[in-house]
Amino acid sequence: MLNLVIKKWIEPYKLLETIKDYSTVEEFSFDGSNKSILKSHFLKQLKTEKGFGLYMKNVNKFYLFDVACNVKEILTKNFELSDEDWSIFEDEDTPFSLVDSGKAEAAFFMY
Repeated sequence: MLNLVIKKWIEPYKLLETIKDYSTVEEFSFDGSNKSILKSHFLKQLKTEKGFGLYMKNVNKFYLFDVACNVKEILTKNFELSDEDWSIFEDEDTPFSLVDSGKAEAAFFMY
């Protein structure tokens, strides 16, 4: 698994709508009581499908996209991101932790 963590602030709605131009999306809304269950379901779906996932700060949803695309290229082109604006992690826990703690704006999960 390769996970792209965005550190630069991007308007969540604009980020989501930009990515929707390349792929359809399924949303998993959560609250405090069902977050861990939906997170497990989200990660399981990612492992069985060929798309990618998105988790954003202050948005209580996991997003599952059905088409794999070059997320880094899309972000660079549409949001003028530089190499300092993101980090890449192989584990799935660090991106969730960074977003939840406010140290990152969003995380993309790709297999």
